[in-house]
Order: sequence, then C-alpha cells, then structure tokens
Amino acid sequence: MAFPVDKLILTPEDIDLSRSPLAGQLGVETYVLGAFNPGLTRLPNGNLLLMVRVAEALREPIRDGHVHAIRWDGEKHAYVLDAWKLEMVDTADPRKFMIHGGGWRTMALTSLSWLLPVELSQDGLEIVAIHYEHAVAPQGSWQCYGVEDARISKVGDAYLMTTCSVSPERHSTTLYRSGDGRHWIFDDIVLDHQNKDMLIFEGRIDGQYWAQTRPLGDLYFAYPPDSPWRAGPSINLATSPDGRHWKPHREPGIRPQSGTVATARIGGGAQPILTDHGWLTLWHGVEPKEIVGIYRTYWSLLDPKDPSRILHSPTEPLLEPNPELTRPIEHLLYIRDVVFTTGIADGGDHYIVASGEADLACRITYIPKRTFVP
Repeated sequence: MAFPVDKLILTPEDIDLSRSPLAGQLGVETYVLGAFNPGLTRLPNGNLLLMVRVAEALREPIRDGHVHAIRWDGEKHAYVLDAWKLEMVDTADPRKFMIHGGGWRTMALTSLSWLLPVELSQDGLEIVAIHYEHAVAPQGSWQCYGVEDARISKVGDAYLMTTCSVSPERHSTTLYRSGDGRHWIFDDIVLDHQNKDMLIFEGRIDGQYWAQTRPLGDLYFAYPPDSPWRAGPSINLATSPDGRHWKPHREPGIRPQSGTVATARIGGGAQPILTDHGWLTLWHGVEPKEIVGIYRTYWSLLDPKDPSRILHSPTEPLLEPNPELTRPIEHLLYIRDVVFTTGIADGGDHYIVASGEADLACRITYIPKRTFVP
C-alpha cells in the first residue's frame, strides 16, 4: 500500500553520542546500534514529540576472549562493563547473546538503551530540536540494562509514558509522567516480569483507565484443534483507577489467528485512540523467519465501551518493512524485515504514524483516515 508520506525522519547518524548519558564513562568507543521505536505525542505548542530509543553499543564487544555488556551500577552511580567468556555464550543474534547453562534461557544485550526526546514540526516532517538534556536513562537496579520502547498516551491533561525496563531482577513495565510532554518523572513499576508492549488508551471509559498488555512466557496451553486462535503471546487488556495499579481484564483481547503464520506472534504497537468507529489500535504481527522474523503492522477497531469486543480487524497488513527507505543507510543495517509501529497522532485528514524501521531508524508515515473506515 502506498502512502502520501513515508520517510525516515531520524537515523543513527543524527545522534550525538558526546551528549549521551554514557558519555566518557566506559573508556571504550560506543556507537548507535539503532535510534528507533519512538513513542509519539503532540506537545502543547502543537509540535510533535518522538521519544526515541537509542541503543548504544560497544564498537568492539568481543575482545580478549570475552563478550562485553554495558550495565548501570547503582552503587557506583556509573556505567560499567561486564565480561563473559565466549565459550559461555551464543552470539548468533546481533542484538543480544545467550548464556549457556542454568536450565533456562538467560541472555544479555549487546547495547544499553536510553530514551531521547526529539521535537518535530507540527506536520512531523522536520526535526525542530533534540532535547538531550531531557533524556531518560537508567536510575535504578530495575533498569540496569536499559530503558526501552516508550509508548506515550495523553489522558486528560497528563502525559503517561510506559517503558520496558531491563534488569536481572525483572523485565518490567515502568511508568513515567509529564505535565508538558518534555520533562518526564519516573512514577513506578506498574507491571512485573516480561509484560511488554503496554499501551494506555488515550481516554478513560466510565472513569477507568484501560491498557493493552502482552505477557510473555515459555509455555502456552493449546486451543482446540478446530479453534480460530493460535496459542502464544496475545494482546491482553487491563484496567486501573489511577493509571498505576492495574487489574487484568477477564475477557481476552486480540489473539493470534490459527489460519496464518504472518501473525504467529503478536504484540501492541501504537497507543489506542478513539475514533468515530471505535478505538483504533495498531499492532504488530511476526512471521517466523530465521532469528528475528518478519514484523508487520496490522490494525483493529475495538468497541468504544468494551475494548474486549473487536469490531473490525483486517487480515492484510497495514505497513510492511520498506527496504527502499533504509537503502541510503544500508551500511548500518544489521537486521531486516522489521517495521515496529509505536505511536500515532492526528494530522487532520490523516494520521501521522511513527515506527521503528529495521531496529535502526524512525519512520514517519501519513495514513489517510479513510483507511480505517470499516
């Protein structure tokens, strides 16, 4: 599907690591592995804000028979390097390495992620300012391996930002709050281990906050053989009286379908927004392929009063990976076949959609509103 605007707005080459939270602390060279998966919101001045995940990686992670990982040390209040013997790990995936032994899957990352606010023009097509001074970086043991994948929702006058915080303690969802969309204050851990892609609805229903969640696990129980659903990660729902304390909703949300492998694994994408036809939610489906898989963006309309009721959910993808966009930065690519949508804003007769492209750069796409009329 062709769109009137579909471009990369930010790439790793736009990031100044001399202004990184890690700058000058490690004694070795780092580089931007990716500047991607941006949360998106509109600021009070009318401009748009991307909250970009910057994955900062070691230029030479493997040396002296070891692979190294970056970690925030809360006791030292500094970033440090950990070394793992090469015979202990599997480095097949460039984004991480798996550690052998222990009886369960254990991994470490080849980069540490922090969040960078990038202000765009009102139409989302030009960078106005990069606010290094307002970067969100690890500040506790619960996120010693980084802060990832911001999703921003404006509910009333408050900006709420969910993030994934990574540590050996837990892989948790953390909440930040802001009154202006620029200055973010850490609130708390709101979901525990391996509950990713939390998206707060932009509006309350009968006074309650609603959110999409995506718990992960290594074991799922089978649906009946003739079921339309496939066992595996699904997009669940939760409600809250205050945006901090969440209760799982008893009815299921969006589930992977048994009739296709294109959505064998699914997860949340952009924050759900209310339209004339229901809650519009953009989400990702993953088709198995090699190590990472093929990531595409899909969409659904949910009942405005009961989001567990799916009103419309086309099976064809809305957005697909676009190698033409990354051709000018081909030399930076380390994975392919990934578009990961993470934000949406009203642009008049169209929506401005923000995505991560190839776990590398930030993509802006204009999608006409008529696309989402069932």
